[in-house]
Amino acid sequence: MTLRVLSYNIKYGGTGREDALAAVIRAADPDVVMLQEASDPTVVRRLSEATGLHEWGARIGHSTGYLSRHAVTSHAWHHPRGSRHAFLEVELGDVGCRLFGLHLNAWFSKWSEMRRTREIRALLDGIRAHQDGFHAIAGDFNALAPGERLEVRGFPRWIRAMIWLSGRDIARDTIQTMLDGGYVDAWRTLHAGEPGYSFPTWEPHVRLDYLFTPGRYQARIGRCEVFAAPAEARTASDHFPLLVELATA
Repeated sequence: MTLRVLSYNIKYGGTGREDALAAVIRAADPDVVMLQEASDPTVVRRLSEATGLHEWGARIGHSTGYLSRHAVTSHAWHHPRGSRHAFLEVELGDVGCRLFGLHLNAWFSKWSEMRRTREIRALLDGIRAHQDGFHAIAGDFNALAPGERLEVRGFPRWIRAMIWLSGRDIARDTIQTMLDGGYVDAWRTLHAGEPGYSFPTWEPHVRLDYLFTPGRYQARIGRCEVFAAPAEARTASDHFPLLVELATA
């Protein structure tokens, strides 16, 4: 069985863009959508109705939410100390898979990277009890991977100033922490030399959206795509979603 997972930052709650967001989700035809900036449950409910993904979850004040065509055995938000956003745990009992959705602290500077690293370490500590089972961690990491080029020309002036104050570059500790923890980057597993830019939709030049799975399950990654179709994908949000196919057995 193949599980199609879509990770999608819908920007500022998605209010007023429900039709465009739903068009993108329907075109991707996912089994599960892990949402970020899904702070308005009314929007997530409308997306559920418009896409036929009948199971959904969102909570006011939380960035992460989900949509699913599979029965959700349980879901919960966890808020480790020091993290800005709670991470979301979704258990799909009939699939034998557990998904974790996250949205890490934004801003590009060495100080915000230190905070993201603390957040990801707290998440990994929090899910240690589940690390033997098949699971994936997906979301907007707001971080660059080791070895990837930082292209600043498309950033607002204030972000370029923060990067300049950080030594004209930013650290890659957040993603390195995932790799050191034994996880593999789905995009890099299948696209070694391709940029995979997911942000912003009007001039993509940064890869911020990831899905990781434990290294022992690497062979289960069958497809990973920055989903830029249909045309609504350019206006529905400032992020393109990431679509990943995972074999569940």
